[in-house]
Amino acid sequence: MMTVTLTCPECGSGIHVYPKVESTLAECDVCQHQVPLHFNPEHEQAILKDCPCCERKDFYKQKDFNRKLGVALFVIAAILSLFTYGISFIVLYLFDLLLFRKLSMIAVCYKCQSIFRNVSNIDELRPYDHEMNDRIVYSDHDFKGLPIENH
Repeated sequence: MMTVTLTCPECGSGIHVYPKVESTLAECDVCQHQVPLHFNPEHEQAILKDCPCCERKDFYKQKDFNRKLGVALFVIAAILSLFTYGISFIVLYLFDLLLFRKLSMIAVCYKCQSIFRNVSNIDELRPYDHEMNDRIVYSDHDFKGLPIENH
């Protein structure tokens, strides 16, 4: 079953929901703010065609890894490299390679940054595109799920 992690617009904490057509609101556990949702039968079948939060169709796929943890590990390896003569970077590289092989893929909405896990059509999504992200975030361009070269 697909799971959706939304970001609360009020406090920034994560709201975890399972897609159900009858669900129209998700409530933040921290601040009790309610976020409107628009699930459809495809979402219940773990098919991602449009975002239930912002109703856009632009997604990218990536490995399910916490970016903040990745930066923290790099900083620790950099500090330890002073004492290990760079061996800590080799250990970090091997750890990163292991994680890359083990972690599953997730889908992320460019517009609202909602995260979707266990998506059945994840292979249809494209990897992250910096230009597409900038055009969506800064000029509110809607690609309607098409690749950037079609615009």
